[in-house]
Formats: sequence, C-alpha cells, structure tokens
Amino acid sequence: MHLHSYRVRNYRRLRDVGVELRKDISIFVGANNSGKTSATQVLQALLAGHTDRLSLYDFSSYAWKRFAEIGNLGPQEEVPELPSIKLDLWFEVTEADLYLVVALLPSMEWQGTQVGMRVEFASRSPAELLQHYRAAKDKATAHAAALGNNAGKYVPWPKNLADYLQRELKHEFELRYSVLDRSKFNDQLVEEAGYVPEFLSGETGGASILKSLVRIDCLNAQRHLADPSSDSTGAGRAEDLSKRLSRFYQRNLDQRDDDHQTLKALFESEQGLNDHLREVFSETLKRIAHLGYPGLNNPRLEIRSALNPESILRQDARVHYIVGDGDATVELPDTYNGLGFKNLIYMVVELLDLQARWKAELENRPPLHLIFIEEPEAHLHTQLQQAFIRNVLDLLKITGEEVSIFSSQLVVSTHSPHILYERGFAPIRYFRRHVEAAEQTTQVLNLSKFNAGPGAKDQDFLQRYLKLTHCDLFFADAAILVEGNVERLLIPIMIERAAKSLRSASICILEVNGAFAHRFRSLIEFLGITTLIVTDIDSVAVRQDQSVADDDNDEEIEEDAVGEDGKKKRAYATACLPSLAGAVTSNQTLRKWLPGLVSIKDLFEATAEAKSVALPDVPNAEVRVAYQLPTRVNFGGQSEQLCGRTFEEAFGLENAAWCQVSERKDIGLRLRSQPANPKVLAERLHSRVSGDNFDKTNFALGVLNHKFDWLVPSYIKEGLVWLAEKVSLETAIEVEAIAAAPNPEHEGA
Repeated sequence: MHLHSYRVRNYRRLRDVGVELRKDISIFVGANNSGKTSATQVLQALLAGHTDRLSLYDFSSYAWKRFAEIGNLGPQEEVPELPSIKLDLWFEVTEADLYLVVALLPSMEWQGTQVGMRVEFASRSPAELLQHYRAAKDKATAHAAALGNNAGKYVPWPKNLADYLQRELKHEFELRYSVLDRSKFNDQLVEEAGYVPEFLSGETGGASILKSLVRIDCLNAQRHLADPSSDSTGAGRAEDLSKRLSRFYQRNLDQRDDDHQTLKALFESEQGLNDHLREVFSETLKRIAHLGYPGLNNPRLEIRSALNPESILRQDARVHYIVGDGDATVELPDTYNGLGFKNLIYMVVELLDLQARWKAELENRPPLHLIFIEEPEAHLHTQLQQAFIRNVLDLLKITGEEVSIFSSQLVVSTHSPHILYERGFAPIRYFRRHVEAAEQTTQVLNLSKFNAGPGAKDQDFLQRYLKLTHCDLFFADAAILVEGNVERLLIPIMIERAAKSLRSASICILEVNGAFAHRFRSLIEFLGITTLIVTDIDSVAVRQDQSVADDDNDEEIEEDAVGEDGKKKRAYATACLPSLAGAVTSNQTLRKWLPGLVSIKDLFEATAEAKSVALPDVPNAEVRVAYQLPTRVNFGGQSEQLCGRTFEEAFGLENAAWCQVSERKDIGLRLRSQPANPKVLAERLHSRVSGDNFDKTNFALGVLNHKFDWLVPSYIKEGLVWLAEKVSLETAIEVEAIAAAPNPEHEGA
C-alpha cells in the first residue's frame, strides 16, 4: 500500500491542487514561494488530528474574502456553507492490503485499487457561528458607543467575521472525516457536482483509522547545524550532532541491560565502553559510508564515550574525527568538521531514528511510513547531493520486510538541480506559481505525464539535455534559449548593458541550438515559463540541382511538400547572406515554432505579434523569438541597411568600427584590408565567420576580455527588453495579489 495522491483545497496558496506521488520517491521542485512547503505541512497538520496546529492564516485568500461576505449577511438571510480546508487522501492498495482499509471501502460493491478518505477542517455549525459572531459584534458595538466622543476611530473586536475567527477558530471549527467513493471522481480525482461523501462516525474514529494506516515524519530544512563561532559563547550548536547520535543510541540501539555494568565498564575500562559503542554504531556508520563518507582524504568517524560518573544516568556519546593512522593519528572533536558532513551524518541518523520509532510501534505499527525531507542539499557539495538521493531508498530498506505489508515512501523538496540529475523526469512534481484575478495560487504539474511529442525521441532528448544542463529550468522565473556557446557566455553581459532589471530575476539560460530549440516547445508550454528564444536567421539558398550535393557546404532542409512515401521532401541548400533574393531559413525553430515562416523576406516583415505567443492556461506567460533583422550599418563614411546571418556577423556589423581596430584583433573579426563599404564588410564578415578557421569560443572570450563599450546587437537588445518587461509585469501582478490578500504575510507560505 502507498499514498497514490492527495488533493488540497483552501490551504494557503493551495487553492485547489492535486499532487500525485510515486510509490518510492517523489521530488517537489519549483521557484521560491511556489507552495512546496505548504504541500507538506498540510499533511502534517491535518493528519495529526490536532486543531491547535491550524489558524485562520492557513486559509487561502479566497476563504478570507468569503468570510467577509458571509459576515455581512443579514440575520434573515440564508446561511451558506463556510469555506473549509479539505484534504483528500487516495491510497493505492492490493488484495493483500484490503483488510487494512476495510473501514474506507464505500460499499460492498467496491472494485478497483484506490480507496479514499477526506479530512476536513470545517465549521461545526455555520448558523451558530454567525449567531456567536453577531452577538460578539453587538456587544462590542455597545461598548464602543458607551465611550461617546472618546471612542474616536476605535473599532473593537471583532471588526468582521475573519477577525472573530482569528480568536475563536478552535471553538467554531472541527476536524471531520469522510469515506470517498472512487466511482464519484474523474480521472483527475475531482468529484462530481453535488456529491456528498459519507461521514465516518466521530472525530476519534477517523483519526484512529488514519493513524492505523500511515505515519508521517518530516526532516525539516532547518537542521540547526552551525559553525562553532555562531554565537557569543563560541559553542553555537556545534555539539548538536553528538547529541543527536546520543539520542539515537538511547532510543534505538542495544544498550547494556544493567546500569551497573555500564558503571563497571566506565571505572574498570573505558576502552570496553568504547568498543561497545563502536559495535552498536557499526551498522549505522556502514550505511553512512554508502553515501560517500568518508572519502579518500576525509577523516574517519568514531563514536567515543563521554561519561561523567556524576551524571551516569544521563550518559552522552560524542563524535570524534580521526585523521591519520598509527603514531600520526590526530583526534578532533565534533566541532572541527565541516557543516556538509555534519548535515549528511545528521540526516542519515535522523532517518534511521524515524524508521526505528516507526518499527517500534509493534502491534500498532501503520503499514505506510511517509517521510518528507526538505532541502537535503544544505551544505552538501554536488557529488554528496547526488550520492544521497541515489542511495537514500536503499538506506531505508528493512531486511526481511521486502515482501511485507510495510513500506516507506519518500517525498523530497529541493532547489538542487543536481538532485534532479539523478532521478530524471518521472518523480518530479513541479510547483508553478499562478496569479489570476488578483489571487495567488499554485498549480502542480506531474512530469511523469509530460509528453514531449509523438515519439519517444523528443522526451529522451530533453531528459538527456536537461541532465547535462543540471535542470535549472525547474527553478527559474523565466528562461532564455540561446543558439550556442557564444550567446550563452555573452548574454549575462548583454543583460547588464541592455536590461539590468533581469539581474534581480532567476533566469535560466539554456544553450539549445536553433536546430533543437523547437524540441523544447512542449516542455516550455507544459511548465508555463515565460521564455525568450535568441536564435539565428540561418539564411540559405536552395540548390537548383538537387541531384548533386556538396557534403562539406550544403545543408539538408525539410520542405513543406510531401513525397510519394508520405514524408516531407528534403532539399539541399547553401548558406548565403540574408540579402540574397529568394533566400529561406534553415532554422527549424523559425520554421516550426515562431514565427512559423520560411522565407527571409517574410521573416523580415513579421510583426511583433507574430514573433510571440501566449502560453496555454498560464496568464501573462509568453514565448518570444528574437533573430537578426536589417539594421543601419555605418562604416567608412557610408550607411546601409544590412543583416547578419549569425550572431557573430550581426555583432561585427553593428560594432563595425569597434571590431576593425588593431587592438581588437584577438576577437577574430578584424579584416586584413579595409572594406570599401558596409556591403563589402557584410560579405567579408560572412566569409570569415563561416570559414573553418573561425573559432567562435575565442571570439566570445575576446569580447569578454575587452571593455564593454560595444553595442548589444539590436535584435537581442529588443528581446531582452521585452523579457524584462514581462518579468516585471509578472512580479507586479504577484505584488498586487499579495497586497490585495487579506492575510498577505502568510499568502506565499
């Protein structure tokens, strides 16, 4: 049995969100303030069965507005249903698990593999709640009136229904539990209109059923591992790891049966106790070793006693770091190791401790152990992050329980692209910020259901590519897809010069090449990320004689015409200047995505509207393409409208005088003899850049090596300005939504 999915309504920015989990491990990703933490805390809050963990600030902004509307109703008006926080849990079960979930079967006719339960934090009685509120309001109004002119602007509690509930929520709301009928829900687990689930008998019954099915633990991001100098005493929390290990020992490991034996070991031979600690911790330290610690040059771990005869019953075990061997051995205390290894060891010990406590429940042990791990990457370098996520499932395997009813299920929330690198698309759950009608909400996308195209090749390509680029796309506010390595190196400098506001945004720059950028279309649309595509116009002239092709110089392009075999015809073409009559583009992004045009003439005439498109189902998110266009080139006292075929050519034309001085020969665009006019300059730059001896990377490094007194090519500047405006607009909409929210300080939790 495992938790297949859950749906949350009216909890913080999770207005109505469904989250599907994998059987083994799921990974929550997304930009900051996208709702990942809320998606874990709602489970902890509602499954604990304690209403004191919830406050009015946990309701979404929609609920606050609705409370205000209902509070203004007259005494004679019908009392509607008040907003409530709802959590639908769907468990995937097998025939062997049915006896565990009998209480959740909606009827004897139930068939399938999923059973559901709803936990709802709702009003005990909306009518009585309004009566209590109105009575408190009338009483407060009378007291304020008694102050007469001295009242001033004083407005006593409760100002409105929301203000009343801030104080009285725990008395007016309660937890309710219901059985869900899977046949009343669609494939997205959204219920039919008018469906009313069957309530379980009493709050205790529902809470007990949940407790018998699942135990939830969370390893929070704030693990309190600090540097020794983190406070005025110099001790900080550096001893915390030792204390955690000691607690683990006291709870879970086989200790001496009799305290007198421990006292004897202490007084007669401290070495005996050290051997004992080494023995009981050996398995734990072996598991830590599987996660990459210690490495070749790292100190070893050894657990030593730190027993004080005066406080023998409050025994403590401490970590020592052993460096060197033999006579050169140096022992260092816990405080002298880095935060990264402390964090790794701490996580391993805590996970094993949580698992041991779950196992210790014996007869009352729930079959499912759901563990949330927040930001395991804290203080860990890349290789350790990958080692942890690669081996964490093996760490929690319990010998002898491989085919039992008991299982562990992990949910990891992270900002680390290196962790995603290890797991691919399948476990990723992408949390996307969504603002509509001045309300901040979240949408959760299941990357295992992402379909990159009609065949598997596109999805395979994207997964391989994103592995190479470390998946930064999943944490970005916006993306820039660039043609090649040159643009990738220079775009940050161009942002500095043309669109400084983008420096404050999280921008993912992906080098995709014009031939492959269109393959990212499905992923960009799926994620809903505002994107700028910076690509080359790649003008070519189609050969008249298609029977012969020069393999060294010709490009093979796909035409619109379809051959007898049902496939699109392919033609040979040669690179040419964009000014050549009849030239077309070989760039697949321009042909197949934006603006969806083939001829260079049409590309020159394309409007701004044709170069951009709104992303489906995502307000204010767009994709825009930027490619070379004719621009005024001044050189040698003459001026002409010209267009470069590639970025390097465009840069050389718009910075003609700058590139042709001897001091900038290292850039690679300086010509040996002075061109007669701008047109000749364009022709010779085209020959230089398309030649075999031109090194594009040296060109980019050369540009970076000089003072930034060059001009950003106009097509890129135009695109960056557009992106800056879009990001600023999205930020402004977020700010407006926060300002409009009745509980702004908690809206983004």
